[in-house]
Amino acid sequence: MYLMRIGPAGSERPVVRIDQHTYIDVTDLVRDYDEAFFAAGGPRLLHDAVTERLAAGAVNRFAGERIGAPIARPHQILGVGANYRVPGADAFPADPLVFSKAPNSLCGPYDPVLIPRGSVHTDWEVELGVVIGTRSHYLADDDAATAAIAGYVLVNDLSERAWQKGRGGQWIMGKSAPTFNPCGPWLATPDAVGDPARLRLWLDHNGTRRQDGTTADMLCDIPRIIRHLSQFVVLEPGDLINTGTPFGAGKDLDPPRYLSPGDTLTCGGDGLGNQHQAVMAAS
Repeated sequence: MYLMRIGPAGSERPVVRIDQHTYIDVTDLVRDYDEAFFAAGGPRLLHDAVTERLAAGAVNRFAGERIGAPIARPHQILGVGANYRVPGADAFPADPLVFSKAPNSLCGPYDPVLIPRGSVHTDWEVELGVVIGTRSHYLADDDAATAAIAGYVLVNDLSERAWQKGRGGQWIMGKSAPTFNPCGPWLATPDAVGDPARLRLWLDHNGTRRQDGTTADMLCDIPRIIRHLSQFVVLEPGDLINTGTPFGAGKDLDPPRYLSPGDTLTCGGDGLGNQHQAVMAAS
């Protein structure tokens, strides 16, 4: 199943994507894809109704509506850094490198990316995002961590490198500007994704391929990330975890390249859809 939210920012409505042209409206069944929705059972709540409506032909056609993030603003956005093998450095960390992002950095997959005032090193990072489905604390093993997953999303973990590394090493400062977490276009339930450890992720900057990797190169896999985080924080239904990016972010290039107004970003992932962002200066 593929969950989407369409409509103006702040007024999105929940739908279930059938294909690139059609969807089923579920606004009479759920208020939004938010914490309450996931806590009550999430996508399982919709399965029978969607099946019945599809059989009855009760489908709608997309008509150019804005596509928002497929989840409402979460309780928290957590991220994992330096989580992919890079040339010449295949050491496995004892623990994942963890940071947080402001929940209001979340935006839609086609919304503009805004370079913050004073930024000189705004960077891109295509990633696999994981949405939590059940309240989770002190998870005992990888099976429990896997059972806590509601679905997977494509994210672009925008980062301001100078602020991330040069303002006392507090990553949240470089991760949390508005529009710094494009998400979507849909949330794919686990049965729709296949093996999340074998997904290709790619990103183009101004039409040039910069990132082209696979989640098989993760140093800490998804169950380990979730289980580890649950030992220190309570993961709430609807929370988003960004799981790291393959080699090829702007900081990895020689010389490094960063975003400027007028640039474009396009990224995608197996079973997760595509994103496209125009880069603009914040007003």
